[in-house]
Amino acid sequence: MTTNRKYDVTITGGGLAGISLSIILARKGWSVCLFEKETYPFHRVCGEYISMESWNFLIGLGLPLEEWKLPMINELNITAPNGDQIHATLPLGGFGISRFKLDSALAGIARSAGVVLLENTRVYDIHFEENKHRLETSAGLFTSRVACGCFGKKSNLDVKWKRSFLKRGENRNYVAIKYHVRSNLPDNQISLHNFPGGYCGISRIEDDRYCICYLTKSENLKNSRQSIPVMEENILKKNPSLRNFLEKVVLLYDEPLTISKISFAKKTQIENHVVCIGDAAGMITPLCGNGMSMALHGSKLAAESINSFLANKISRREMENGYIKTWKKYFAKRLRTGRIIQRFFGNPFWSSFLIRMVRPFPFFVSALIRQTHGEKF
Repeated sequence: MTTNRKYDVTITGGGLAGISLSIILARKGWSVCLFEKETYPFHRVCGEYISMESWNFLIGLGLPLEEWKLPMINELNITAPNGDQIHATLPLGGFGISRFKLDSALAGIARSAGVVLLENTRVYDIHFEENKHRLETSAGLFTSRVACGCFGKKSNLDVKWKRSFLKRGENRNYVAIKYHVRSNLPDNQISLHNFPGGYCGISRIEDDRYCICYLTKSENLKNSRQSIPVMEENILKKNPSLRNFLEKVVLLYDEPLTISKISFAKKTQIENHVVCIGDAAGMITPLCGNGMSMALHGSKLAAESINSFLANKISRREMENGYIKTWKKYFAKRLRTGRIIQRFFGNPFWSSFLIRMVRPFPFFVSALIRQTHGEKF
């Protein structure tokens, strides 16, 4: 570790929040270095549905969304393990796109904007001293005036910093699993199928493919001898709608993508003077279908505060406090609502009860969806 490189901004994590933030700040004239531990393009565990609130923002970044002719999704279908179901219209709607396509395209735009994008690079630690950040990485030492954390659902930095949400131990017993498949479901529909101890989201993405992504308690996998096929056969297929779907699809992955130790506990948006964005700042429950839009919107909010600080218009304290206040204004209520709703999902009794209760009042479902989504930004 003998190399020392200086930037205005360093960003750890090249997901949606990190790449978007890098593009915005680079276009404002700041020097930006982005660290990503993988190499583009690559798949991520994600539901791959984006709310329409992000459409204009993504076009502004430079994505040709219209040309890609992506599936537009405006209907929601929810089923309980016993087969009860309810259909609802999505108030704002959304579209489907794989992270393989989306992240890779944004990475190309970032490079064109002048971002120094270091792939296959790990960040081991970030220190704050003498009003600047020092980063220890697999590519050497780096310093920056501002450091941002845009890492995903689990990170070595969370453990290194002993972040408070890890101590609470809330909701860290979940595993997420994702496939791409061929199917003949309606193009405009996203489905949420409950099963004991979890729920599965299904929606169309580009190239006539569908994304299956489900969240389950780790005990389901443990009780299935750590075998995903056994778990799907014995637990997921207890839901008749899900069983009918899974038995007809054509799998496009040799092996599913998996992540574990997922936490929906409250997190801090500033940690050791590092600005946290996306899942690093707070992860919304997947059933809300709004994590990708929150990451994108969060990058825009963070960029505004960071730009003002770098331009010497505000102090570091004002930057940090302003970002925390704005982040909570837009996202705190959504995360809280998502945690409440998730209590009904994955439980055979409560998911059936919820569906029976709201079936006569479809407007109530739309109202709940609005509580976890925002306006176009």
